[in-house]
Amino acid sequence: MKTPLSGHSTVMSSKDQLWCDLTGEAAILNLKNGVYYGLDTVGSRIWSLIQEPRTVNEVRDALLEEYHVERDHCERDLLTLLQRLAAEGLIQVDDKMLA
Repeated sequence: MKTPLSGHSTVMSSKDQLWCDLTGEAAILNLKNGVYYGLDTVGSRIWSLIQEPRTVNEVRDALLEEYHVERDHCERDLLTLLQRLAAEGLIQVDDKMLA
């Protein structure tokens, strides 16, 4: 099932996973299916940001402050990654968001 995401969606890592930092990259174990996932440096930064509920826009804005990237490119890539994480059950998405 595809989870719809927008800039106003609130995202957070799911409770059914374990993760660790591997020198700037992240390794994640989905406890429901036993599958390991890996994230590069930017993906790992996104993962660390969503350890607490944040809107997609808040995550995007944090990335724009930290990396030299065009806003549209950042937003497109962020939404793509978050869609994949949601499809794998690694994040929770709430469209009833925090204001």
